[in-house]
Amino acid sequence: MAQGPSSEHARLIRKLETIAVLSDMERTALAGLPLRLKPFVENSDLTREGEAPTECCLIVEGLVCRYKLLGAGQRQIMSLHLPGDIPDLQSLHLGVMDHSMGSLTAGRAAYVPHAAVRDLSDRFPNLTAALWRDSLIDASVTREWLCGIGRRSAHQRIAHLICEVFVRSRALHLIEEKTFEFSITQAELGDALGLSTVHVNRVLQDLRADALITWRGKSILVLDWPRLRTAGDFDPAYLHLLGGAAF
Repeated sequence: MAQGPSSEHARLIRKLETIAVLSDMERTALAGLPLRLKPFVENSDLTREGEAPTECCLIVEGLVCRYKLLGAGQRQIMSLHLPGDIPDLQSLHLGVMDHSMGSLTAGRAAYVPHAAVRDLSDRFPNLTAALWRDSLIDASVTREWLCGIGRRSAHQRIAHLICEVFVRSRALHLIEEKTFEFSITQAELGDALGLSTVHVNRVLQDLRADALITWRGKSILVLDWPRLRTAGDFDPAYLHLLGGAAF
């Protein structure tokens, strides 16, 4: 009896199926990719600015961010990445990393040699298109974050980010009912959204008081999705998810 994909490969397949239609042959090809598994601890670098990777990094467990450090030491988080994401696909074509990738939690990554990804792309044009689409969606998310930091209020920024992670987690089957894991600190939210920790704390208290969310430990329960969407000025179209994945 043929074995199904490993849990690590299944993460990648599930992610790509949120944005592209895959054939059985393409799923089998993805399940055959060579993976080098490596655990990571909280607050560690997976890839650093200036490095020249020879592998792509698939997030298997945990929460990862892209970030840059400014000259005075301030950190700007530019995106968040969930299990199934490959945050450094651009390393296939850009020889040097222009930012760093760091962990916000402990977890595991699976590294795929660039040569294996290129071979897969040569053999399966639709998978090339899926990976290209993933990179384009990354750019779409970046535009949305830029708009948020530039024009949305603090309340809108935080509500919008919670909506984004909620919808993405739902699409990746990382959600139970309306509860999802979001292991991020208030300081890290500030680094992502250009806010002070004090301001983040105040907004989270308001969202709780308005009965929009409950945040306990590492989990968020969405109490009123329509009102949370309105509070965050959130339209999931920029995530370009297929079918009903985006609600």
